[in-house]
Amino acid sequence: MKIALINENSQAAKNSMIESVLKEVVTPMGHEVVNYGMYAADDEAQLTYVQVGLLTAILLNSGAADFVITGCGTGEGAMLACNSFPGVLCGHVVDPSDAYMFSQINAGNAAAFPFAKGFGWGAELNLQYCFEKLFCTEPGGGYPPERVVPEQRNKKILDGVKKITHTDMMTILKNIDQDFLKATVSGAKFKELFFDSCKCPEIKAYIEKVLA
Repeated sequence: MKIALINENSQAAKNSMIESVLKEVVTPMGHEVVNYGMYAADDEAQLTYVQVGLLTAILLNSGAADFVITGCGTGEGAMLACNSFPGVLCGHVVDPSDAYMFSQINAGNAAAFPFAKGFGWGAELNLQYCFEKLFCTEPGGGYPPERVVPEQRNKKILDGVKKITHTDMMTILKNIDQDFLKATVSGAKFKELFFDSCKCPEIKAYIEKVLA
């Protein structure tokens, strides 16, 4: 699985630490971590939490990533922004039990963390334990065992509802403010990381046009 990491501007200084902990946990599991930044608070390309949502949707809907780790000061804004787009099911993860139950009950493809609120002594250990529980087994297994069948049924219902209530990704890319879109995909390593991994020719061609 290809796991993308995205940080918005208020918590960009923690990017390298988050990446290090994430890689330490998931690399032995056979997963790949791809860091889309922000890499530092003074990066030329600045991302707000709303842009985090858009970038997350681009990566997931294009197949460039299978899962996204992101967040903001509280994690709430990033979660809300991510869930405003099609093809994204983002959970708010504070502790390891959140991580495990989101994976097993909701089987989402993105997780938003609070990288400021409550992020004190032992924060890197909490991240480590969260990542372990988030990726320790195949998602959607259900929890507790007696709830597996209705939870899996409800997940399918939710996926169907989202297809009805969300516009498709290409329509969004064409109608969203183009300067906002360009700023979202102008990170220092975006071209290098995205275009080789993108599996959707239509999204790839449009992003290339925006960046031209």
